[in-house]
Parts: sequence; C-alpha cells; structure tokens
Amino acid sequence: MVIRYLEILEAIAETGTFTGAAKKLYITQSAVSHAVAELEKQTGTALFERLPKGATLTRCGVSLLEESRSILTACRNLDRRINHLEENTPVNIVSSITIASFLLPEILSEWNTSFPKIQLSVRVASADAALDRLQRGKADIAFWEGAAPKGNFHTILLGSYRLCAACAPDFELPGHSITPDCLCGYPLLLREPGSAIRDTLDNVLALANLKAEPVWESVNSLALIKAAEAGLGITVLPEKLLEDSLHLKKLRLIDLDKMKMENQMLALFHKDKYITKSLQILIDCLNNKNDVYSL
Repeated sequence: MVIRYLEILEAIAETGTFTGAAKKLYITQSAVSHAVAELEKQTGTALFERLPKGATLTRCGVSLLEESRSILTACRNLDRRINHLEENTPVNIVSSITIASFLLPEILSEWNTSFPKIQLSVRVASADAALDRLQRGKADIAFWEGAAPKGNFHTILLGSYRLCAACAPDFELPGHSITPDCLCGYPLLLREPGSAIRDTLDNVLALANLKAEPVWESVNSLALIKAAEAGLGITVLPEKLLEDSLHLKKLRLIDLDKMKMENQMLALFHKDKYITKSLQILIDCLNNKNDVYSL
C-alpha cells in the first residue's frame, strides 16, 4: 500500500471534498481520484459516500483511516528526523581498561557538558580486545595504550602515563632501588597478558632476557592495588592509579634501576571509516585537547 494514498484518504476526510484534499496536498484532483480508486480496488469496498456537496467516509473508510493514523504519524516523525540521522546516531567507543579508569571519564564529562544531545556508547575491554572490536567494525573509535598498532588507522595522541612499581610500606626490600633481575625474584601482582601495561613490562624485561612469573594476574587494577596494600607482593601499574594509596601511605613507590616504562594514550579510527557528524565532533574535540590530557 502506498503511503501517499493514505495521506490522500486522510486529507479527504479532513476537508470533506476531493478538491479540498487536492489543494491541501498541492496535487491535482485527478491524482486524488486515482488514489481513491486504487485504495477501493485494494480493499474491495467503497471507502467514501459521494455526495452532491462532498464526500464522507464509509464505515470501512473510517476503519482504514484509524488503522492508518499510527503509520502516518511514524512516517511524519521519521521525515522530521531524517536530515538529522547522523546527529542522532550514537558514537560507539571502545576503551582499554586503564584509560577508562581515569582519562575517559574526564573526556566524556566535558563532552556531555558541551554536546548533551549527542549520544555515546562505551565498551571497556583489554587493549587487544579493544583493537579487535575496532578492526571488526564494532566500534567507531578506540582508546588505546602503548605504541600505535600497525594498520590503516588515524591516530590522535592524547598524552602518556608512567608505569611504577609499588609495594606495602613494610614489604621487605634490599633498599629502595632494585634491578630487573631482582624484581623478577619477588612475588609480582600484574595485569593480564594482552593488556598494554603488561606488554610494556614484559618488553622491558625481555630486553634483559627476563620473564615475569606473577603470583597474581588480574584484569582489575584495583584488585592488584589491594593485594599490594596487603603485603602480598609488588605491583606495576600507572602512577595515576596508585595516587590514592600512595597519599594514604598504604603503598610506597619502588625505584626500578634501568627500567623506565611509559605508555602513550591514543585514539584510533580507520582511515577509510565513514565519519559521521557526531564522530567528527568527537575527533575535533580530541585533536583540540590532545595536549591537555598528558599525565
């Protein structure tokens, strides 16, 4: 059934004449008559009583118009929104766990203040899983830690963070500085393989032909912090995540000899990605603030 025919049916009912419907819809009277004839052919019944001074709906005509109201309303609502579909489409974000822990909330808080009508959908995952979702088109943009991955990506540098080793204040160490070899001899509380934090640590140790054998592995950095506070070992995490525990003197930093560890924070999106208006606004915001987020 043609939607235009239903609009003509409604217009005749509202104006009371075929001529009035034609004027209301800016079409010819013959087009109105043709539409009514087609509708009556499809329904197999008369929809109007033709009177000397106009036309009124038959009971079947009234029934058809009532059922058509919701369709016409939906079509008109869509017509009003159709030029703004991009603005109304959420931007799908995937973020690595660490960035989601301290940087992303800051970014999105500013976003909600500046662009409250543009929706964002966020999925938090490990760095590897975040990149996988981006590559499979499950996300429009990814927040990633570490060196820029290989691939057909645009990258926006958001800043960087320093990785630090920490333990409980009463955890026994031979002084405040330890070598990579010495570090591997202690109980280690580390993020899981595939996370940017773990990859950075593993790469630094590999340069010294060493490999970490953690007693704890977790995707949850807070769980590792609590374990370190309890004196269960040494954890290696971004300094930003350790701030509260250091301030409360529940943890202390360990000087790592010849182990400087830092991760970049990047926003990634495909070079051949269709950029919606909403996504472009987010990209512009990140480009404008990429010198503000460094930690």
